[in-house]
Amino acid sequence: MSRTPLTTMIRTQIELLFIALGFFTRLPIPGWVAFSPDKLGQAARFLPLVGWIIGLIGATVYWLAVQVLPVDLALVLSMAATIRATGAFHEDGWADTCDGLGGGWTKAQVLAIMKDSRIGSYGAIGLVLVLLAKYLALANLAAGDDYPVIAALLVAHSLSRLAAVSLMAVLDYARADDSAKSASVARRPTSAELGLATLAGILPLLLLNPREALTALVLTAIVIVWAIRTFARRLGGYTGDCLGATQQVAELAIYFGILAAWSST
Repeated sequence: MSRTPLTTMIRTQIELLFIALGFFTRLPIPGWVAFSPDKLGQAARFLPLVGWIIGLIGATVYWLAVQVLPVDLALVLSMAATIRATGAFHEDGWADTCDGLGGGWTKAQVLAIMKDSRIGSYGAIGLVLVLLAKYLALANLAAGDDYPVIAALLVAHSLSRLAAVSLMAVLDYARADDSAKSASVARRPTSAELGLATLAGILPLLLLNPREALTALVLTAIVIVWAIRTFARRLGGYTGDCLGATQQVAELAIYFGILAAWSST
């Protein structure tokens, strides 16, 4: 039986979503999904949707754990679950970016340091600080009831990944060679792809009240502008590590924004 154009299109989009899951997470995907550099580039449009899934994992683990454990332990388990689900993909990018920007002076030095698999002082300190800050922000949100934490996880994981996609829409890939793992996705998204990513990234904001949603959006925009200016000045573009770093900073900024707006109500 031949497939209709609509059936083919739907199957293609489902396949791209699974490719995004397979690349950006450690979650299992069907065996029929075929990887290729071109498909990986197209799959980046689904990065915010991948954030839905990671946020849902974190929120589910938190809700289940908090039924029988103290809030602080439930938060640790939730954070551990999201890190396990992604293989610390973005956290690794943040640590490498801290090492590169902190220890390198020239573009070549920064790129060389970021490619080194060993973590340095800047990376270790940056990783500890960002994880601690996330925990403290979520712990303060949990002071009232469970909903603020669950909503924050769902919003932050999707919206922060939209921030990473935004870099791809503005900057060029910084490495001259294509040996890096992220080189496969280093293509500028089309307007339609960026529109789909934007919709998936902002839709969870409906879980927040208007003040919280606006604060989260504004802080995400600030992070995007900061990242674009910083990486354009230091590297003339972005790398996969830069995308991970942007996601981590945006996620933290969203937690801070929601907490600030929530505390002032």
